[in-house]
Amino acid sequence: MKKRLIGIFLCLTMTVSVVLSGCGEEKSASAGSSNSKYKEFITVDVFDALANYQGIQSGWFAKVVRDKFNMELNIIAPNVAGGGDTLFQTRSAAGNLGDLIIAGADNGRFSNMVKAGLLADMTELLEDKEIMKNYETAIKKVNESAGQEGIFGIPSEISNQSPEVSADGIEPLVSPYVRWDSYKEAGYPQMKTLEDFIPVMKAMQENTPQSDSGKPTYAISLFKDWDGNMMVGAKNYASLYGYNELGFVLSKADGSDDQDVVSSDGVYVQALRFLFEANQAGLVDPESTTQNYDILSNKYRDGQILTSLWSYQGPAFYNTAERKKEGKGFMPAFIEDSSPFSFGCYAEGNGKTIIGIGSQAKDPERMADFIDWLYSPEGMEIGGQSGGGAGPEGLTWEIKDDRAVRTEFGDKALAGEKVEVPEEWGGGEWTDGGPALNFKPLSPVDIDPRIGEPYLSTMWSSVLEKNTTPLDTDWQDKSGGAKTTIEFLESKDALSVSPGTSYIQPEESSDITTLRNQCKTVIVDDSWKMVFAKDETEFESILKHMQDTVKGLGYEEVLELDMKNAKEQSACRIQAVEEYNSRNK
Repeated sequence: MKKRLIGIFLCLTMTVSVVLSGCGEEKSASAGSSNSKYKEFITVDVFDALANYQGIQSGWFAKVVRDKFNMELNIIAPNVAGGGDTLFQTRSAAGNLGDLIIAGADNGRFSNMVKAGLLADMTELLEDKEIMKNYETAIKKVNESAGQEGIFGIPSEISNQSPEVSADGIEPLVSPYVRWDSYKEAGYPQMKTLEDFIPVMKAMQENTPQSDSGKPTYAISLFKDWDGNMMVGAKNYASLYGYNELGFVLSKADGSDDQDVVSSDGVYVQALRFLFEANQAGLVDPESTTQNYDILSNKYRDGQILTSLWSYQGPAFYNTAERKKEGKGFMPAFIEDSSPFSFGCYAEGNGKTIIGIGSQAKDPERMADFIDWLYSPEGMEIGGQSGGGAGPEGLTWEIKDDRAVRTEFGDKALAGEKVEVPEEWGGGEWTDGGPALNFKPLSPVDIDPRIGEPYLSTMWSSVLEKNTTPLDTDWQDKSGGAKTTIEFLESKDALSVSPGTSYIQPEESSDITTLRNQCKTVIVDDSWKMVFAKDETEFESILKHMQDTVKGLGYEEVLELDMKNAKEQSACRIQAVEEYNSRNK
């Protein structure tokens, strides 16, 4: 769930004799950095299923890659190209996905890529590299599902920590963030259940009726962009109670419960009822059905929406330094019967996403060096910046008094402000020059051996100490002195950590995929209709229509497979914990 939109990069591409890097800086094709052992400049095609930008990587990260490896990255992004799997299928048919490949491994995708000869065997290329010395167990584990001997992919988010430790750093997958200034004005009302949230939101909407620009406020606003097997906006409320999706199943983090999403008394339908009741109370933005993520993001920036379930939405877009000093901004409230879902660390690596080298790669040795660097401490700081890494030392952070601290530039850049990068670091805007890979090689909460604190800079002691604005201190006072949402929830024993596992969902038949696609269209469409139903009678009528229609489309056959996969996933979570504990006695 955790998708992050990356800014638009505008950059000219390479001609035969010159390379234009950054935005307008001219270099000869053989120029390269004197520090690079590679003398020939190359353009590397990166097929990246996670990327939200397509084209030549530019800016400060482009300069790092050019200086270290004398190459540039040409990002090929299915998310941007559109057409779902069309781009993957087209390039697969041609026998060349790219030089570097970042792709999902679920549903047989990994073994199919290996079988089709699209991935190079990296065994010899990685033989003496640090990545194999440090992460051999996780790498070999994920390649058990490759279908043949060799190392064809490396899992993402590899961690040295227990699978039972939250990998989310300071914020879980979801939490009931509220405009704290509005919540404070309402008297910090107590909420025992999700239903208690509705009168609280009503009070907030009444005491904060207008946005910063004078537009009417709404407690809740939704969008359709990320709907898949179900309506994401409703699924997120189920995640407040420790559930996350696997196909048409909502599975509890501890494996104690697996629910059919169309069940009348299940958490998904309960979430739809909650949104329906919120809409009946006038709390839901009527433009929810037509707006996209970008439009909603701008509403958050303006203060038009008063609650958020994602830290990278409401808090990220509204909590500027100036507003926090005024005591305004989003902070997490607490619902007493909730236990928000959080992803555990992947001691075996997250096998759902792998990075590999294309079988037709121009320079496999250089690709192996680049991958090895991505999994190094410096690679995590710089290349993992989109996952919370601190960026380049000397620009965004430095060591002072034996600990890592952000520079003045880093304070602004890492808080999401628009800042210009000095020319010697690549120029352009900071956000535009960030790694377009959108890939987490290691867990951001693992300890960076170079500094002795997590890669995730928001967890640094020097950063947490700066959370002293009126907004921060008021929330900390009400949360018993906790510094982060995770810390607060752990103190309440109200965090559902799903143990990290290398589990990969097996390939499903084309018949099941066809049935799934038919059913999910009905589930998503009817879910939206239920939220905006005119009354309870219509809500119940649409619910029955959804249940009857999907059952007529073969839903139960798909559900049986999803339930089986959910049970296997839960078993793998238990096994991952046992194996970690056995290795670390």
